[in-house]
Amino acid sequence: MSEAADFKNVGSSSLGKELSLRECEIIAGVMQVTHVGDGEQLVGQSGSENTLFLLVDGYLDVLSDMEGKLATVYTMSKGEVAGTRAFVDRSPRKATLRAKGQVTVYSMEPDEFEALLETHPKIVYKVMRGLFRITHANLRRMNKETEQLANYISKSGGRY
Repeated sequence: MSEAADFKNVGSSSLGKELSLRECEIIAGVMQVTHVGDGEQLVGQSGSENTLFLLVDGYLDVLSDMEGKLATVYTMSKGEVAGTRAFVDRSPRKATLRAKGQVTVYSMEPDEFEALLETHPKIVYKVMRGLFRITHANLRRMNKETEQLANYISKSGGRY
């Protein structure tokens, strides 16, 4: 028997912000639990899997290929979600995820999630809103970092 995802972890994540406890139970019911050891790769850049990942315990480094070398561009913390774009539009991954210490993630496949449209369309709607919020927050963070880098290079907008 496989390990079951705990609905409380779904509810306390960025994905479950507007879900009730019962709705979190339903989403947890279509999630798988995976444990990853320190330094192990969860998924690779350009991978074809469309899995959505919810980090439940530990840290995940988000790595991107920079001139032939993988470089950490972000470190995820408990409650954060990865793979939103690949999950929604089923396109190849843009980053590698690697465990930093012992990690537990919940994963969800698009087909299992979309099957909930038949029985729980409002939950699917709420999760999709959550995915949009997560993606928008990531975009805002990246825009701010780009602005800070531009200010640093041009020596404007602050003390350098």
